[in-house]
Amino acid sequence: MKKQNFIPVILGLLSILVYSCQSGYYSKADYFKVPKIDAHVHISTTDASIQNHSLEENIKLITINVNSSRDVNEQRDTAVVLIRKFPKTVFYLATFEFDTAKWNGADWEQQTIAELENNISGGAVGVKFWKNIGMTERDRAGNFIMVSNKRFDPVITFLEEKGLPLTGHLGEPKNCWMPVDSMTVNNDRSYFKDHPEYHMFLHPEYPSYQDQMDARDSMLTKHPNLKFIGCHLGSLEWDVDVLAKTLDRFPNMAVDLAARICHLQYQSAKNKGKVRDFLIKYQDRILYGTDIGYSGNRTDSSFYAGIRATRIKDWNYFTGEMELQSRDVNSPFTGLHLPKQVVDKIFYLNAVKWYKLEDL
Repeated sequence: MKKQNFIPVILGLLSILVYSCQSGYYSKADYFKVPKIDAHVHISTTDASIQNHSLEENIKLITINVNSSRDVNEQRDTAVVLIRKFPKTVFYLATFEFDTAKWNGADWEQQTIAELENNISGGAVGVKFWKNIGMTERDRAGNFIMVSNKRFDPVITFLEEKGLPLTGHLGEPKNCWMPVDSMTVNNDRSYFKDHPEYHMFLHPEYPSYQDQMDARDSMLTKHPNLKFIGCHLGSLEWDVDVLAKTLDRFPNMAVDLAARICHLQYQSAKNKGKVRDFLIKYQDRILYGTDIGYSGNRTDSSFYAGIRATRIKDWNYFTGEMELQSRDVNSPFTGLHLPKQVVDKIFYLNAVKWYKLEDL
């Protein structure tokens, strides 16, 4: 590692050690002092506003490209500008264009690997597989293309050999396959009520929730050396016991918290101790993330204030012990009051480790 690249990591670790030595637990006042990484954001502009606001909160960012409606090459070019503009404070994950016509060709694997190589040379610290794999894309016969499909194997083997983590948004929250009235958190209720086209309970012809989980597990079984980070608590947000069993089964798997903290809060309202014990036991395999998106079209202060308020509420949930409320959870819950060493890992050190940020 070059000396100048090593300095930011050392400074971050020293800051954590200073605050950790003062007490066994953090307080609200520590929020702005402690180094943090939001390991799951989506920035689609070279405008610097969201990065500057995050730096005020002592937060570095990992922006994740996805194969959605925006051109993946444009996303790559934007990300490269960002990481050069904000060295050591902004990082990015690559993705690839999934084209069904190319999928039917003989050299899809080679083309995809070449596309990823281009991203890696541009500074990508990981690769993202999005939920279109398993929920949208179909082959010539009309069958859904799942992540366990053997054609993905050479691409995943390439990532294994590179030592590059694969971050996967595979499937959706289990609520997606449930009636609205049976869903556990309010944001899922409102979203799927307003977007019935994405509510899989209404579309039994699509792969089931279990189909999604089985496909992911099959892929991980075939690639035991792959470093895999399951977005959104690995789509196992509904039960930390089930998530624990999956983490036990796949020791090279971690998960991020992006847009699923309310599911932990829902479980906390019923059994705080179980959630707290889970986070302590698997403290090395949980990454903080918000899933915020920024395209440069918001300049009002309320937008940034809302992001900051969300992050501070998250901080208070993991560090405090007061009774809390959330618009997404109907019952009150209390903060988990996690020890500093656990908070440091979830909010900073795990992202450094799993994405190998110290090696840049």
